[in-house]
Amino acid sequence: MHEEVIMAGFGGQGVMSMGQILAYSGMLEGKEVSWLPSYGPEMRGGTANCNVIVSDTSVASPVITDATAAIIMNRPSLNRFQDLIMAGGSIFINTSLVDEKCNRDDLQAYYIPANEIADELGNNRIANMILLGAYIEHTGIVSAKSVLNSLKEVLGESKVHLLPINEEALKRGASFVK
Repeated sequence: MHEEVIMAGFGGQGVMSMGQILAYSGMLEGKEVSWLPSYGPEMRGGTANCNVIVSDTSVASPVITDATAAIIMNRPSLNRFQDLIMAGGSIFINTSLVDEKCNRDDLQAYYIPANEIADELGNNRIANMILLGAYIEHTGIVSAKSVLNSLKEVLGESKVHLLPINEEALKRGASFVK
């Protein structure tokens, strides 16, 4: 299995941590991984995206030119990245902040109100985990268990109490693709 995913949104939406968590999860499962971050001119509020590759074989380059998928957290990211997904790929769109549909009919599109679900769960900072849950359910590239184990490393000991809400966020996202 070989997945190349672009994750994109505004700075502060957890795009980079979502990418790190996916890459770390792949590493925990013994897969080859790459994580390549890219920031806009501003950290918080500016555009942020990362390329993540998880593969059973060696990763030759961290740069993605034909993504297998994209996780889109905001409208500017949809406009910028939907054309970089290969035909037959998939796109996961946060409809809480994106009020338009993907303009391609050769992609499998999932429309998920991630911010609303995060608010229902009581923490608006987990919208990224909802979309990640949908992505890993759709692709099977890593397990939810590996993602939760990765969260322990990425969040650190002081935030272990957030694991249950993140687990629920992953489940809620997965329910959109089942």
